Amino acid sequence: MAPRGAAVQRLGSDLVSTASAESSYTARHLSVLEGLEAVRKRPGMYIGSTDSRGLMHCLWEIIDNSVDEALAGHCSIIDVILHEDQSVEVRDDGRGIPVDAEPKTGLSGVEVVFTKLHAGGKFGGGSYAASGGLHGVGSSVVNALSARLDVEVDRGGRTHRMTFHQGEPGVFDDGVAGPRPDAPFRPFVDNSELAVVGKVPRGRTGTRVRYWADRQVFPKTAVFSYDELVTRIRQTTFLVPGLAITVRDERRLPGTPGADGPHEESFVHHGGTRDFVEFLAPDAPVTDTWHLTGSGSFTETVPVLDSRGHLSPQEVTRDCEVDIALRWGTGYETEVRSFVNVIATPKGGAHLAGFETGLLRTVRKAVDANARRLKVSTKDNERIEKDDVLAGLTAVLTVRLAEPQFEGQTKEVLGTAPVRGIVAKVVDTELGALLTSTKRDEKAQASLLLDKVVAEMRARMSARKQKEISRRKNALESSSLPAKLADCRSDDVDRSELFIVEGDSALGTAKLARSSDFQALLPIRGKILNVQKASITDMLKNAECAAIIQVIGAGSGRSFELDAARYGKIVLMTDADVDGAHIRTLLLTLFFRYMRPLIDAGRVYAAVPPLHRVEVIGAGSRKNEYIYTYSEAELVATLKRLDRAGKRYKEDIQRYKGLGEMDADQLAETTMDPRHRTLRRVRMEHAEAAERVFELLMGTDVAPRKDFIVAGAHHVDSSRIDV
Repeated sequence: MAPRGAAVQRLGSDLVSTASAESSYTARHLSVLEGLEAVRKRPGMYIGSTDSRGLMHCLWEIIDNSVDEALAGHCSIIDVILHEDQSVEVRDDGRGIPVDAEPKTGLSGVEVVFTKLHAGGKFGGGSYAASGGLHGVGSSVVNALSARLDVEVDRGGRTHRMTFHQGEPGVFDDGVAGPRPDAPFRPFVDNSELAVVGKVPRGRTGTRVRYWADRQVFPKTAVFSYDELVTRIRQTTFLVPGLAITVRDERRLPGTPGADGPHEESFVHHGGTRDFVEFLAPDAPVTDTWHLTGSGSFTETVPVLDSRGHLSPQEVTRDCEVDIALRWGTGYETEVRSFVNVIATPKGGAHLAGFETGLLRTVRKAVDANARRLKVSTKDNERIEKDDVLAGLTAVLTVRLAEPQFEGQTKEVLGTAPVRGIVAKVVDTELGALLTSTKRDEKAQASLLLDKVVAEMRARMSARKQKEISRRKNALESSSLPAKLADCRSDDVDRSELFIVEGDSALGTAKLARSSDFQALLPIRGKILNVQKASITDMLKNAECAAIIQVIGAGSGRSFELDAARYGKIVLMTDADVDGAHIRTLLLTLFFRYMRPLIDAGRVYAAVPPLHRVEVIGAGSRKNEYIYTYSEAELVATLKRLDRAGKRYKEDIQRYKGLGEMDADQLAETTMDPRHRTLRRVRMEHAEAAERVFELLMGTDVAPRKDFIVAGAHHVDSSRIDV
């Protein structure tokens, strides 16, 4: 045990070291970032990241300022130019940034906007009733993160100009080479100056902002995305009817539309959210595009600047305008876009929650009112859920209000809670009136919509039941899978394969040819239902379609779960004739329409059985050799090669038209054995084009299909048609 004196000495040294540590951390060690220093030190706090997303966010901040002028009714034209020197320029014909002196700072309005955080015309001063820029940091943040920013304002018959370097105002010595970010820069020392550099007609106003992103902040890999820019510009012109926006790309970047020279696109729309929904809708319509509008008001307590410049809490009344366009289509995909003052809110918020609540409540009321016709029974626990209503819905939801509350500067989620109730009430009133309308067209569309929603509900319930009973049987449970399924023994999903075989005759041969350890067989009788034309209910009633969905075991439509699929590969094995090609197309239509994730994941294949068998006569005592070819061209080339080699072959070359014509060894060697077979993977690289092709070939509209057949008839080899 240590002596008492030693313990006291050790305790004393600990106290001394603690006191020393405390004295070494004082107020002088605290960093106070002033002005735009905070932005350059922590850019991610303001723009999310410093990669391409953050670079694009800076551009949105400048564009949104011009769009706010359009929302206020003062701007009709915006130009966005991606210059060859990696700078970007935004021009508008709005009122122009104020150029007079701001009373509190004595600085010009231009300098205040571009150098002071939380400064602008959107803090309740009456300049903007609704706007996208709300925090007063957009322009100043872009300025702080730019190697150079030039702003020109046309106002009062003059053109005013100011330049900045990393947020600091000053003058660049450009010379004859034109503006560039690495030109010598001289900051203002005593007083900053808003220079007058030209004259314009007194009635002309506008703002031009050109900036070069600071590569000390953004890596060279961060670039402006032309496709993303065009997508958002198009979206904005839908939301602000009559606003014309032009995008010009002068960068000549490989892989962009402007790779071979300057590329320019202009966008203007006059139909608003209706046109936006028509543009977004991916499928054939069940209803027209319905337009729901309304408004509401609420009160909230906010700090307001008084006449002495002090903030004091006051209760203010806010007005909220709601604009919704929506339509239901024949598919089951959902596309809902939500916006607040033209700013996209991809993660939703109060307005989207109100929309979904009102939608579900209104449709449930309509279904209950038509329960007898729809044969909906509460005894069977048939209750409409949100996913049933959202299936096939394309909608654009826009709310406009002053000073909305967002979560963070990136404005992805609306947090103003009272908006939820206002939007829900508008949906209840407007959509409820449409669903109960006595007008012939609206009544017919409402009936089709309710039929679709109820069918989605029953499809969801059926899919859930199918997944519950489609597990592989083991020692403790029995299987209720279709009796005609010849299942495999392995329960390793990645290794297992399901062959969907055309006809019972081919099934018998395939059973002998397969490896029963990991290859399962499901025969189908002839041509299944064309699900592109049929309803969900008809599809589920079809024995072949229901069997395929049940055997795969992952559900269908919106309820499809890729991880629940029982097989790693789905192989469509049909005859090599016209009927076989038709059956394969019908099967692909089923997978494309109701089990698309399987195609997205690359798990659907088409077997490639041979077309011909050439029997080569062996020399002397050698056995005859068999060569399989898979196309007419390959057959011709093979015969020429045999002739050149001096090999003889039997002239009666066998042409396979059905899988049943092969024996088990031939089918295994050519089509089923992984060591020798060829499979064609079905891909979804061009979803929109695939959608159009399926609608053309398998859809309800006959006239375009007839035109397609007539136009391509002369390309068909008549000898290949079975008659």
